[in-house]
Amino acid sequence: MTLQILTANRLADGAVVFRAADGRWVERLAGAEVVDEAAAPALLKAGEAEVATKVVGPYLIEVAISDGEPVPLRYRERIRAEGPSIDKRPIGKQQARAS
Repeated sequence: MTLQILTANRLADGAVVFRAADGRWVERLAGAEVVDEAAAPALLKAGEAEVATKVVGPYLIEVAISDGEPVPLRYRERIRAEGPSIDKRPIGKQQARAS
């Protein structure tokens, strides 16, 4: 069974966002609604209904659950969720987690 979440970019500022169970778009991956393959098409349809009003480019990504939180299976999606993959000072989302 594949678990999935819905991601997009917020129309107002381009930030990566994730669809929460209550229909809000959140910036933290941990707040995303995790669904199975059967529920994924309905989740995508709900996100597509908000294109051009709240978000652009919604799509489903595969995740696993680790320590109770979703973790993207693809490296590209980890970067989108966590920020740049550099070994320097924390920036962006990494900086927010460090504070």
